Amino acid sequence: REEMDNYTVIRLPSRYLKIYNPPYVRISKVREALDELRPDVVDLHYRWSGSLIKGVLGYEGPKIYTCHNTLGEGVGLTHYASELNDRLFLRHLPEFDRVVCVSDYMKRDVAARGFSEDRLLTIYNGVDIPDRTGQDGDYILSLGRLVRLKGLDYLIKAMQHTNCHLRVCGEGPERKNLERLSQHLGLTDRIDFMGWISEEEKKRMLCECRMFVIPSVHEAYGMVAAEAMSYGKPVIASNTGGLPEVVGDAGILVPPQDEKALAEAINALGQDEGRRAQLGNAAKERMKAFSWDEMAKRTLETYQEVVRKGQ
Repeated sequence: REEMDNYTVIRLPSRYLKIYNPPYVRISKVREALDELRPDVVDLHYRWSGSLIKGVLGYEGPKIYTCHNTLGEGVGLTHYASELNDRLFLRHLPEFDRVVCVSDYMKRDVAARGFSEDRLLTIYNGVDIPDRTGQDGDYILSLGRLVRLKGLDYLIKAMQHTNCHLRVCGEGPERKNLERLSQHLGLTDRIDFMGWISEEEKKRMLCECRMFVIPSVHEAYGMVAAEAMSYGKPVIASNTGGLPEVVGDAGILVPPQDEKALAEAINALGQDEGRRAQLGNAAKERMKAFSWDEMAKRTLETYQEVVRKGQ
């Protein structure tokens, strides 16, 4: 137990099983922590640990589940493992007083699986609004985990048809494949794989880049889009999942898995300084509605609502 920024943090011992990647937490430890704290409301943000879920559901007070990922998300074996986990989790979903989704797209997905719509609501992930606005730099930036769902292979293929320079920030199991693709296409002089970067480096690159590209095959919300837009950056994103809700008309949406459309959007935006400035200003203005202050206010109102109903 420790105090951190005026919050009490209780760390529960956990371990990873060889046959299952999510952490295993003893149910009794979860319940002991809840019995000690006696919170007015419990908000669960993680659905992959069955023991954690059971520990939370054993608490008699109001309970909320905040859904950050689309149910059944993944590709290949990851998709099947996700589907199996979610089938088990959906059995417990009715035991929560409210389910908060981070996009309307996700809310529709949960409702389509039979969950009562009157207990669903959308609260977007918040974003910090920096005081500074980015400059119009000389490279494209893409940031995130290097996994198949992020669609970086389509962006790399699109780079064949542009004269731009690309920086890819992040790590993941697809890095070697993406580097090989870049080499095979003769793009190593125009594509830099930066690996993991610090928060300060991320902020600096968001300020310096010319535009930000999110080529995801699927995206439940699109936090990186919101971050880039908060710096006044023009964004090109896949028209999929929750991304259209974030980007709106303050960016350019292209069909997912379409390298030609991606290249055309990059070239058009790269050659039009006025359009970049217009979209960047619109993006920064749009993100005011996504600020942490606004989302924290809505979250607190939701907590207060379920507590009142539970009295």
